[in-house]
Amino acid sequence: MSAVDDHVGRRIATTRKTKRLRQVDLARRAYLSLATIKGIERGARRPSDAALEAIAAALGVDPTRLLASYTGTERRVHAALPDISASIAGYDVPPVPPRRSPDELYDAVGDAIAWRLGAQYGRIAKHAPALLGDALAAFHTAPDRRTAARLVVGAARSADAVAYKYGARDLSARLIELMRWAVPHVEDPLLTASVAYVRTETFFVARAHDAGLKALETAIDAAPAATGPQASAARGALHMRAAVIAGRGGDADAAEEHLRAFRQLSEGVREGNYLGTAFGPESVRIHEVSVAVSLGSDHIDRAFAVARDWAPSDALPAERRSGFWIELARAQLWGKRFDEAFESLKAARAIAPLHTREHPWARETAVTLRRLKRADEESLDNFVGWLGAA
Repeated sequence: MSAVDDHVGRRIATTRKTKRLRQVDLARRAYLSLATIKGIERGARRPSDAALEAIAAALGVDPTRLLASYTGTERRVHAALPDISASIAGYDVPPVPPRRSPDELYDAVGDAIAWRLGAQYGRIAKHAPALLGDALAAFHTAPDRRTAARLVVGAARSADAVAYKYGARDLSARLIELMRWAVPHVEDPLLTASVAYVRTETFFVARAHDAGLKALETAIDAAPAATGPQASAARGALHMRAAVIAGRGGDADAAEEHLRAFRQLSEGVREGNYLGTAFGPESVRIHEVSVAVSLGSDHIDRAFAVARDWAPSDALPAERRSGFWIELARAQLWGKRFDEAFESLKAARAIAPLHTREHPWARETAVTLRRLKRADEESLDNFVGWLGAA
């Protein structure tokens, strides 16, 4: 029994206890024998890929939270991408009736949204093709298309998270266009604003920062007035995105203007998930770091000031918390704080392994650290190998 396998067993046991489950409960949820669970937890047996994925699903985490070197999720995601593509190829053609009831479909889309916020990409990839197919079928057969169109948007956004993170940029763009096609049927300007927020991915990919900023400012002008938390969050999220893309384009004045508006809109709004996007005071701090890093190395002191006595709480989605540490690591690298940068990367991995592994800045920072740093070379080598950037 290797040390790695033994570590898997301990991590499974720790996660199970955190969830307040007994071994028999985990065995039942994972459809495994109690003897198998006991053997894995005490390190007497190595979990197969299928067993590890079943245990992870039962615990509500991605398998890489239990075994950081696990690559089955990546294989599963890439294998699912053609099926996701096929499921939306005839989005405007009435398909067969949905296989799920409206209530079942509503719950399934809710699960997919939660998986996206938790960076559980393997679970999304597994269910996305059927979920998209059912959502589109419901749209074409429902007497009232508004609810069904909302489900299409939710399913497509979750699938887009997988496509975008795993480099399937053409598929990501198609999923975003699917959202833009469906959202007018919802007749909800707040959801329209949310889709405009997601659309910015296409501008990031193309490095079309000026065009992306103009598109976001148009969406801000069209968004409802901030008359309550939901509306404030919708407008604020657009300003949040605009600040980052302005920073990527080197427009410090526009970045500061949108960051200031974002900050004002967050006042009095509790941090939370609004239409699938985290928004609130903690998100302001995270995006202050993001904007500083986007503007370049001359602005890193601002990132350090934010992070000096603060770190994102567990109330935030895993993907956003992980992103904070990845961007802070980039600033720390520029500031020659090499040890701190490596600690930030490890913090990002502990929170959302898959998000960290697929993030280009995490790879770039780790590889540069290995090239520049001489201490703790073995750990850096292992980390870079885990990223697949060796």
